[in-house]
This record gives sequence, C-alpha cells and structure tokens, in this order.
Amino acid sequence: MSTKEISNIILKKSSGGRLSSHEIQLFVKDLSTENYVTKAQIGALLMAIYLKGIDVDETSFLTDAMISSGSRLSWDPNWKDCLVDKHSTGGIGDKISLVLAPALAACGMKVPMMSGRSLGHTGGTLNKLESIPGFSVNQSKENCRRILNDVGCCIMSQTIDLAPADKILYQSRDQTNTVSEMGLITGSIISKKGVEGINGLILDVKYGKAAFMTTEEKAKQLAERMVETSCKLGIKTRAVLTKMDNPLGKMASNGTLEIIESVQCLKGNGPKDIMELVTHQGAHLLLMMNKVESLEEGLKRMQGSINDGTALKKLQEMMVAQGVENTIAHQLCQSEDTWQMFTEQNRTAKYITEFKADKDGYVQAIDALCCGKVIVKLGAMEVKEVEDYGIGMEFCVTVGDSVSKGQTWVKVHHNNCSDRELTDFSEEIQSALTIGCDKVSEGDLKRIKEVIISKLS
Repeated sequence: MSTKEISNIILKKSSGGRLSSHEIQLFVKDLSTENYVTKAQIGALLMAIYLKGIDVDETSFLTDAMISSGSRLSWDPNWKDCLVDKHSTGGIGDKISLVLAPALAACGMKVPMMSGRSLGHTGGTLNKLESIPGFSVNQSKENCRRILNDVGCCIMSQTIDLAPADKILYQSRDQTNTVSEMGLITGSIISKKGVEGINGLILDVKYGKAAFMTTEEKAKQLAERMVETSCKLGIKTRAVLTKMDNPLGKMASNGTLEIIESVQCLKGNGPKDIMELVTHQGAHLLLMMNKVESLEEGLKRMQGSINDGTALKKLQEMMVAQGVENTIAHQLCQSEDTWQMFTEQNRTAKYITEFKADKDGYVQAIDALCCGKVIVKLGAMEVKEVEDYGIGMEFCVTVGDSVSKGQTWVKVHHNNCSDRELTDFSEEIQSALTIGCDKVSEGDLKRIKEVIISKLS
C-alpha cells in the first residue's frame, strides 16, 4: 500500500464511485498506524462519503473493517443461540437497557451489553449504573465471561482494543462535521455491536423533538440501513421505530432516579410505555433466536420473568458481580422503599421543587427536549458530589392523564440552589407541559410505531 493508493480511493469516492471491500479494508487497516493514511486524508474521505454517500454494501464493508481493526469478545460455543443485545439511539428517560438486560437473562439469554455515557441532553446507561455505590462498568473480558456464565447479563464500557478504528473515525467526523451521514452512523453503531460476538440484535431507533433523528422518515432510513448492514454481517437484527417527543417513563436523570424506576419496573410497577418497549424488544429477540414460536409467546415470557421476580433477581446478581456489596444490592432490589439505599448513601438531591398545572384538562405533551436541557443545566451530566447523582425530574403525570389546576405535575430534584434560585428555570420548566381539553387516543400513547425487518430474512 502507498499514499498514492489512498489518494486514489479518495478520488474514486469523491467522483461518485463505489468502493470495494478491499479498498475500504486498506484504508481502515492503516488508521491507527498512520503509515500511509494521513489525518488530512481521513477528513477528505469522510467529506467525500458525506457528499456522495455510501450504499448498504459499502456500509457493510466499512463496518466489518472497523470490527476487524481490533479484538472481539469470544464466548462459550454453547451460547451461540443465546447471545443478544440491544442499542438505542437515545432519549430522555430511556432506561430500557437497565430493565431489558436482566429480563432477557431471566429468559435464558446471554447479554454482553456494551453501553455508552451521557451525550448532550441524553443520559448514559453507564453513568446511571455508577450512581449505585460500588458498581464497576470496567470489566475485563475474563470477568465478563464469568458474569455471563453465572448471571447471564453484564453491562460494561467499551475497552480501547475493541473497534479502535471507530474512535479514530468518530473524532474526525466530529471535527469535519460529517457525523450525520447515514452510512457513517450505521458503521459506528453496528461495529460496536459486532465486536460483542452477539448473534441477535434489537435496535430502538427514536424520532421526535428529543431524538437524534427528528423526523420519522429519517429515523426509518437509519433503521433500515442498520438492520440490513447488521444482517449482512451475520447478526439477526430488527429495529423498532419509537417516538421521543415526551420523556420515557416518569423519571428522567443521569443517575439515581432512573435506577429507582428501573427497579420499580422489575418489581412489576413500571409505567406502560417503559414496559411496552421492554417486553416487545425482548420478545423480538426471543423470536429471532428461535426461543419462542410467536411474538405473543415472547411477550408472555418477558412479562413472566418480571411477574415471578426472576428478572429482578438477575439485576441484583449482576450488581454484586460488578462490584456492589451484597447488602446494598439486596436493599435496593428487595426493600419496600426503593429510595432508602440512595437516601442513606447521600445519593439523592438536596432539594425537591414542585411545579403545578395552571389549568384543568388533559396532558397533551411533555416536551422531552426542554426537560433534557433543564436537567443538563442543573448539573446532572457532571457529577462533582455524590448528591449530583440525584439530579433529575420526577413526572407526577404522563401524557393522556387528566390534571386539575394547582396539581403537581413534576418534581425537580436539584442541588446547590434554593427554590428561589430555581425560578431562573421555572418558565422553561412550565413551558414543557401542554394541557388541552381533548382526551389523547390510545393509539397516540403507544411508543412503537413500526418494526423494521430485514429484506434478507
């Protein structure tokens, strides 16, 4: 390989040509060493892709090359038909992973879930788990195998030797403003799932005010690209399109509040929208992996793992396996008061300020983006003291509920400011709530709008 060959690859793509698997492999293979590929050439190829686009085959070649740029996780061959995971494009109050992983483990699946940290106004699964005293998201491959063998699920951070090319490309995408290209998004997401050694994947692709893809059309295009790419790489994959105009569930935070709601879900007390996504995503995975004969049977299996307490037990076991003391894990999962452990560990916010509805009617909307921005401004994404894990919003009503004037609709959990000082955000918070005269239809309350299945299936 030579610098000239790299230049020819860039010229071919910038002229609208279609890159071969060999050409993409050549380019990606040298990213980390920079023997031939320069930073300028990385930016040039990314811009050529951004302007000319890449098709599904090119996306698959790129994804495979990024997977091959580092090591992969390997598992017991007997787990082949059980290894599954999910990915969400993010949203306010999105705690699905925290409920889904243990529920799938309770159904006999193996879930090596590599999750991310907070990004922008979206909370991160890893940040939320770290609000539990002692929980370690940094696990060696050996520990992960042990946890999957003993428990069935492990939620961890990505290690530096997994898909290292993705990190290099993402940094350049950010610098060259090419992050939004559909093929590049797909390659980044699917490569991080491909290194997990999984055989089944469910994608939760969100659209709406607080989603990365604001329109349903764009979200569907991304979902279709990710499903086809993943399937071409040998991973059985489906996607659900879900709305992200309103927060998911009744808790939104980057820590304590969402852990509390996740435990409540596993105790059978979860909000309808959370449980809709958990049971349906799990059911699709069970169906894809031939563990059930129908989606209906899968839904029953998932709900059954929650009803009989086995899913909650798996969460407790995972906590202990990942560093949490037995007494703390037991108290969080088995105590009648889900808040007690966090209160005793000073991981709840210092202040709670209530906001009231200003008229009678029905809740038409709760602006998720507005709520996410407020949570960021209150300091939830930068934990300086353990109390900061407790920052967030606790919604006392949800879309479709009837409300009366003067009724509390949200409790804002915050630190380092009094109720008086919080008035700086009061107008912004109050504007998130929309009340109208008409009831909201049942159809509009459902989160899942469409299921995307591969044409290769």
